[in-house]
Amino acid sequence: MSTIAARLAELGIVLPTPVAPIANYVPFVRSGTMLVVSGQISLGPDGLMAGKLGGGVSIEEGQKAARQCGLNVIAQIQSAVGNLDNVIRIVRLGGFINCTPDFLDAPKVMNGASDLMVEVFGEKGRHARSTIGVAALPANAAVEVEAMVEIA
Repeated sequence: MSTIAARLAELGIVLPTPVAPIANYVPFVRSGTMLVVSGQISLGPDGLMAGKLGGGVSIEEGQKAARQCGLNVIAQIQSAVGNLDNVIRIVRLGGFINCTPDFLDAPKVMNGASDLMVEVFGEKGRHARSTIGVAALPANAAVEVEAMVEIA
């Protein structure tokens, strides 16, 4: 068992099946040692975590949605490279938070995905990040997360 697979098991995490794109794009692109993962929405085993932060969705619910996006990102990484031990570094996460114009805690929401990367990958999971509040996301998802990953 790989080191990251063992870590996932230790955390009690079962990765979801990667979601197929719903438009004219691919779920990831590999160029040399860089892997870019397309935005993953907050679709989990109980369905889509939807709604607006600041408009009925709490920060805690948003963090759970961001964590689910992170799980979906990791599932796409595994689909792309097979063994997650091939991850050298999570280089960057980009987070899009579906929120009201006056919601100012988008970075707190995005911590749900950021914290997951560090839990799973340790120091290799520490990353640069952008978090942007947006007026809408596909299917009214609460959160969407994209990633850039260095791979062996």
